[in-house]
Amino acid sequence: MKSLPGTTALLWGRRFRLPIPQARLAEWLSCYRYHMKTALLFGATGFIGSYLLEELLNSPDYDHVTAITRKPIPIYNPKLTKLLGDYHSLPDIKEKLKADDVFIAIGTTKANTPDEKLYYQIDHDYPLLAARLAKENGAKSVFLVTSVGANASSKFFYTRTKGEIERDVLALHYESTNIFRPSMLMGTRKEHRQLEKLILQIWPLVNLALVGPFSPYKGIDGKDVARAMVNSGRKPSQKVKIYHWDEMNALL
Repeated sequence: MKSLPGTTALLWGRRFRLPIPQARLAEWLSCYRYHMKTALLFGATGFIGSYLLEELLNSPDYDHVTAITRKPIPIYNPKLTKLLGDYHSLPDIKEKLKADDVFIAIGTTKANTPDEKLYYQIDHDYPLLAARLAKENGAKSVFLVTSVGANASSKFFYTRTKGEIERDVLALHYESTNIFRPSMLMGTRKEHRQLEKLILQIWPLVNLALVGPFSPYKGIDGKDVARAMVNSGRKPSQKVKIYHWDEMNALL
């Protein structure tokens, strides 16, 4: 019986003939690579962002990740390109902000940034600028972390700021906009105030009582938020999708 034309492969020092013509194999590999994506990550040194970087680098769906940070990060990976930038310098590196998917996990706290004007710049202006520049460069999907209760009409500064960044990113009209609204963020942080430590200790018990319409307020580990964000990019999404605890948990 005549054997079909195939491709010779080297495995463990021995040659094997695969029943796949070389041209067909090259076509398949080309198609596979075509479907792999590139990602931009803003906020890679933050609580959720650091987990996002890890998830993206380990994901088989992405063959390249560009992380923009204010300070150098001691992480080395053949898939990773590191850029230094902040709100003021970002337009200067616009030509390098090219990817299929944009992940934004930028944020601060009142303790670290008591000035409301600067707080708004970090939590609203910078994420919006990042999303806009990436969109202008051809990005198709954006994945944004905000907070449960985000509402542009809220009387409270924090939830109003989160609502306004959602509103303004939606106005950019990405092909797919994915908004993640975690409540209490669980997990190990670099810094904790005493009150935060106490709340984190009792929150797993609080979670048990948060059912039905209160489930969006369940605490979630920062690593799980990051994993849900990356996993959400694997499936075709609606034009706009908002993820609370239930939706994020379903992606883990």
